[in-house]
This record gives sequence, structure tokens and C-alpha cells, in this order.
Amino acid sequence: MKILGKILAFLFVVSTLLVLGGGLWGFLTLQTALHQPLQLEKSRTLEVPPGSTPAGIFAELEREQVLENSVWLRRYWQWQMEGAVLHVGEYALQPAMTAAELLHLLERGDVLQRHLTLVEGWNFAQVRAALRQAERLQQTLPEDWSNAQVMDALELSGVHPEGRFFPDTYQYTLGMSDRDLLLRSYQRMEQQLADAWAGRAEDLPFDTPYEALIMASIVERETGVPSERPEIAGVFTRRLRLGMKLQTDPTVIYGLGADYKGNITRRHLTQPSDYNTYIIDGLPPTPIAMPGREALLAAVNPKPGKSLYFVAKGDGSHVFSNSLAEHNRAVREYQMRRRTDYRSSPAPAAADQESAE
Repeated sequence: MKILGKILAFLFVVSTLLVLGGGLWGFLTLQTALHQPLQLEKSRTLEVPPGSTPAGIFAELEREQVLENSVWLRRYWQWQMEGAVLHVGEYALQPAMTAAELLHLLERGDVLQRHLTLVEGWNFAQVRAALRQAERLQQTLPEDWSNAQVMDALELSGVHPEGRFFPDTYQYTLGMSDRDLLLRSYQRMEQQLADAWAGRAEDLPFDTPYEALIMASIVERETGVPSERPEIAGVFTRRLRLGMKLQTDPTVIYGLGADYKGNITRRHLTQPSDYNTYIIDGLPPTPIAMPGREALLAAVNPKPGKSLYFVAKGDGSHVFSNSLAEHNRAVREYQMRRRTDYRSSPAPAAADQESAE
């Protein structure tokens, strides 16, 4: 019995030492796995596509010889990061980064953000081209689709796309699509337009937010000088109140589409088009571009005054005139002596147009 008791005592001591030793070995191995530096010579990105698991990501990095002991990293994620969500996206890996830092990068979902800028004054064709060229943006709207098909895909059937998207810089991550960005831009424009319309001036010569959007798009295309936008809007609103034609070149250019070759001729000004504001009364049927916030605010809060004409000075700004005589003098001073094919916008009324050109 004494011998049996000694054997059992010995086995207990041995098993205890093995457990303690195994636990210590496991602890040390885990610490080594966590604090190992990633084997990278330069920065790179780690892609985590939909459906990925931590075990799969760690195993793939071990196959690429970026790290070792991936099984211990997986166990740490299970034991110490319970409930953590592996976020889809791209992650920036740096040569000095440790495996532990990688784990917490994944836990935070600190994915790379890419950027796409939609520029004030762009038309919808330019927006679609920018979406197609956006790096790593999922393409779901085929290039050969019509604008109507694109709007159908956005569940906006029957909505004319021109001017309905807000120009801004949008962030996106891996897995997002062109449709996602377009919807976000559309919603931004809806909110910006609603806010502008809520603060509109009284007695505007148009009755709906959509008409304000049309006016804002014309203002946007007429000048790149922010401070001039309320005054440009003032000219156009006074013309509408007086029943004068807007006679603005950007609408004519939009109506010409691919036929526009960089220069408006007299023939273009007499060519029938829903967008030829030298012929039609009032506003064109749709916006002609994406207006920014300043153009939206100018359209609904035009600057008071008496000016009915303006002419480009050649430096991006304009000279505003109250009368046709003043306008003609400005034309001679700033335009006629510099080029013989001068076009002013808005031009004088049709009966007086010849005297201005």
C-alpha cells in the first residue's frame, strides 16, 4: 500500500508539472504569435471580402509567409475577442506592424476609405464616366445602359437624372457599388434642395423645388465665381418676371449634346430645341448640370437689383448692366475687340440682338 501511495503521489506531481508546463508553453507560444512582426518589406493592403472568417484570413497570411502560428491567432480571436465582427474591406498593413496590432485593426473595422469627387457643373454623362473610372468600386450599372435603365436600377423610374445628384466628395470602401454612391448622392441632393427651398425668398417666378433646381443648374454653368451666383440668379429671375427669354448659352449647349463642337453659331441659336432659351419661354424642362449648394441658395435667394444683362470680362467674372445700351458698351469693351465670334449670355432680346453682336 505504501508503494502504491508513492506511485500515485508521483503521478500526481508529474501530471501537475505537465499541465503547468503545457500551460506555460501555450502562454509563451501565444505571446510569441501575438508579438511577431509581420513579414513585410513594404506596405500592402489586406482584402477581406464578404464571407471571410478570421481563421481563413490568418491561414492565408501564413500561406503567404506574412506571419506564423495562425492557429494561435485564431484561438486568441475566439477566446479574447468574443463577439468581434470581421468587417469587409481593405486594411493597410505596415512593415512594423505586429500580429496583435493586426488583430485590433480588424476588430475596429478600420478599413481603407477611397474617395470619388463629383464636380459642380458636371452633367450626368460625366458622373457616369467618373463612376466607371473609380478605383475598386463595384460596377453594377453597365456602360451601355441608358440613363432610364440606370434610374430604374436606383428604383427612381421616371425621374430625369440630370441635376438630381449632389456634387461632393464621397468615401467608399471595398464592396460598395456605383449604385450605392449614386443613391447616396441623390439623397444628398434631395436634402440640400429641400433645405434651400425652405429658406426661399418670396415672390420667386417659379413655384416648385424642381424649377429651383433647374434655375440653380443654369446659375452653376454660367459662372465659376461664387460671389456672382446670386447676381446671376437675380438677372434670370427678373427676366422671368418680365416675360423675357433667358437667352443663356449653357442651355443651348446642353440641348446640342454631341453636336456641340466648342463654339455656338448663329445657326445654333435658331435651331429648335426644348433647351434653346433663345426660342422657348421660361425655364428649360430639366436641369442641365449638377448645381452645388451655393448655386441652390442663389437660385432661391437671388440678389435684388435692376440688371438684366451680363457679359464675360475674360477673367471668369462678368459685368452686369441695367440697360441694353450699357450692355452694348460692355460688349464692345470686353468682347468685341478680342474676338469676332462673340456670344454674350444672356443676350439682348431678339429684336435688339444684332446691335449687341
